[in-house]
Amino acid sequence: MDDQHTAPETQTDSDTPSGAESRPQPQRLRRVFFGDAGLRAGWSLLLYALMFAAIVAVGGWLGQSLEVRGLWPQLLGEAGVLVAAVIPAVVMARIEKRPWGVYGLPLRHAFPRLFWLGVVWGFLGITLLLEILHGLHAFNFGHVVLHGARIVKFASFWGIVFLLVGFFEEFFMRGYTQFTLARAVGFWPAAVLLSSVFGAAHLQNRGENWTGALAAGFIGLFLCLTLRRTGSLWFAVGFHAAWDWGESFFYSVPDSGQTSPGHLLSSSFHGPAWITGAKVGPEGSVLCFVVIAMIWLAFERVYPPALQSATEQ
Repeated sequence: MDDQHTAPETQTDSDTPSGAESRPQPQRLRRVFFGDAGLRAGWSLLLYALMFAAIVAVGGWLGQSLEVRGLWPQLLGEAGVLVAAVIPAVVMARIEKRPWGVYGLPLRHAFPRLFWLGVVWGFLGITLLLEILHGLHAFNFGHVVLHGARIVKFASFWGIVFLLVGFFEEFFMRGYTQFTLARAVGFWPAAVLLSSVFGAAHLQNRGENWTGALAAGFIGLFLCLTLRRTGSLWFAVGFHAAWDWGESFFYSVPDSGQTSPGHLLSSSFHGPAWITGAKVGPEGSVLCFVVIAMIWLAFERVYPPALQSATEQ
């Protein structure tokens, strides 16, 4: 009579206790938050946005507690949002163990030659746009309405304000957020998305319209190109500050529907709104797209992709 040996029973998945099966695996849970490059981009952006919102809220509360009059609230407000954009990025740089320079504003090259080139390009850009409108008899420069020390006073004040605007808007839209979002979707998809948000945000300004918002988005996309080609935001900051200063103070025209007090000239527009931009300002003119396209092509020639490759090495 043959002996019959029964194979030992093996434990199957059905024999696993349901409690153990439902417990999340530590490795899987970690993969939700971390990838090969560290903390995932989505979580990084969420943490950054929460810290930014918290600092803005605290700053707004402090601003309401202070009795500041005249034009100073605008300067302090721009300084406040810049601080709110920078501090969370410093914190995230520590968390993510990244050098500050990867966010576009390396401190070891503060206000470099690129910044001053951006200033020249930005001022010449708004000048070209208004000269074209003047040649079409759609814009009149008017006459100087400030005199003596008041010219220096207001030129300096608005220079500081728009420098803060340039730093804040460039770093907030094309600094930490651009770098982090690009980690997830690539540089140009991130640039298109954030430039669209940048343009749409201008609709919150009184007097702005869709043409002006689209122009702002187009300018934002051009500034992304300058970041891509130069490897930093210094050119973009200079361009942004000089464009706004030239528009609001020097040529004394509306910027996104807002006219700055203490401007230099008694300038005025004449003609249809689609050419002049009317109350929106020159960014509401269809010719703004033409001028930015011209600047884009000129920048392409001065800073070709080969230069970008050399910068990245």
